[in-house]
Amino acid sequence: MRCPPSAAEHERGSAVVDFVLVMVVLVPLVLGIAQVGLVLHVRNTLTAAASDGARAAAPLDATTGDGVERARDLIRGGLADRYAEDVSATITSRGGVPVTEVVVHARVPALGILGPTIEVTTKGHAVLEVAP
Repeated sequence: MRCPPSAAEHERGSAVVDFVLVMVVLVPLVLGIAQVGLVLHVRNTLTAAASDGARAAAPLDATTGDGVERARDLIRGGLADRYAEDVSATITSRGGVPVTEVVVHARVPALGILGPTIEVTTKGHAVLEVAP
């Protein structure tokens, strides 16, 4: 005569189901957090490069081309060459004060490396030195 199944035998294999149900929620959440971190890292690196490029173009003997090259070098060193393609510098005025402005425009993958991209535009400013 066979004994009736115990409670442990009724739950046999339920750990696999629980694991799958938790992973369905947990894996996309972790990947999404990692992707947001990647986008923020790229944006912060581009902003720092634009600011440093503007400071490089601000001294008396510097040109806007010096600022563009400095920003491109920093972007290439911290990220990849493709992020340094669209960098420009101009001399503008803010509140009557001449400033150099370096603008970096790049496309950052929003959903994985091969997924759709978002446009990120950052600007850096520095007060332009003028001859007395």
